[in-house]
Amino acid sequence: MLKQSTNSPSRRPHLDAGALAPMVEQFTNDLVVLGHTRFTVSGFSDSARHFADWICRSGIALCDLDDGTIEQFAQHQCLCSGGRRLHRVSKKYVNRVRRFVCCLAENGVVPASAPPAAGSVMEPRAVEFLEWLRHHRGLSERTVQLRGHVLRRLLLALGGDPATYDASLVRRIIVEEAERGSRASIGTVTTTLRGYLRFLATRDACSPWLYQAVPTVPHWRLSTLPRYLPMADVERLIASCDPAMPAGVRDKAILLLLARLGLRAGDVLGLRFDDIAWAAGTIRVRGKGRREICLPLPQDAGDALLDYVTRVRPDAGYDQVFLRAFAPWRPLRSISSLVRWRLERAGVTDAPSHGARLLRHSAATGMLRAGATLDAIGAVLRHKSPDTTAHYAKVDLHMLAPIAQAWPGDVTC
Repeated sequence: MLKQSTNSPSRRPHLDAGALAPMVEQFTNDLVVLGHTRFTVSGFSDSARHFADWICRSGIALCDLDDGTIEQFAQHQCLCSGGRRLHRVSKKYVNRVRRFVCCLAENGVVPASAPPAAGSVMEPRAVEFLEWLRHHRGLSERTVQLRGHVLRRLLLALGGDPATYDASLVRRIIVEEAERGSRASIGTVTTTLRGYLRFLATRDACSPWLYQAVPTVPHWRLSTLPRYLPMADVERLIASCDPAMPAGVRDKAILLLLARLGLRAGDVLGLRFDDIAWAAGTIRVRGKGRREICLPLPQDAGDALLDYVTRVRPDAGYDQVFLRAFAPWRPLRSISSLVRWRLERAGVTDAPSHGARLLRHSAATGMLRAGATLDAIGAVLRHKSPDTTAHYAKVDLHMLAPIAQAWPGDVTC
């Protein structure tokens, strides 16, 4: 059998990976390419070689390797060679093994995971509907996944034959959903169902007016004041980013884009190098519905972005600008959690909300109080309707004070 390579960072010279030794070596090299530290690579390599050694000694054929095999490995009384002092393996250790098994499946060494159960397979019409939302309505991938999750649940109640759908069935499903969900969740349900019924109607699969049976959920989204941070807290949040740490440099650039231009989280995640015009000092933003607009890049945001790109951003082969701060180097997936953590780090404990939208509202409020018109704010924030931008006028108390009428008090009619 093949023994451990002298170039591997593993600390287990006595474990024999057997026929899986080349795959352990490839797995180790892949981790190095992804940018993991030597200590992390060593831990994953140890786990993979330990699992391969256990497979060989247990006489388990590679064609029979599945999730049950991993569970057996997790439960086995570990008396294997290699200097282990514990008689069991930890959950973290098993998760490393799962990643190695995924690598084996990707390379065709072991069978891939079993296909999903029949009940979880979405109907062809529903799949076509989601593709239509993705390519023709311009919905983000996250929104499409949410609609798919809701639609999969609705189809269990609707049934597989759209020709049998009627208004009473639609109403009953909405009532059942409303009894177990919040107002926000039922709004997503009604939007998804209404859109799906309209899509079916265009395919002559159901009644053309059935979508009107879906009730409208009242939602007064402009009835409350915008949730924003005072500019002093915004600056304190930005100043909390440590310029000596790669994560601090990246987060400062992200926070400045959010606070100066009012970008949405999806705008930042989707920002690519081709969207930045360094000479012109502009960035191209792809917003909702795939609408594109060029925005001026403020000096401080541009400097922070340039500092991140030239000094700390890893060269990982991705076109997206913002990547994870730690290996494996992949595009960043969440902005709101980053803002939430930075608020805690900056000691801002009284923030009205904790997501990326907080800084968008703060940017709009700051521009209004600096004298910007509602039309200019709406252009920067890319609002479809002027009514949405007018929502921010409610926070300008100095402007509203001269036009506010005196409270009538006890005056009778």
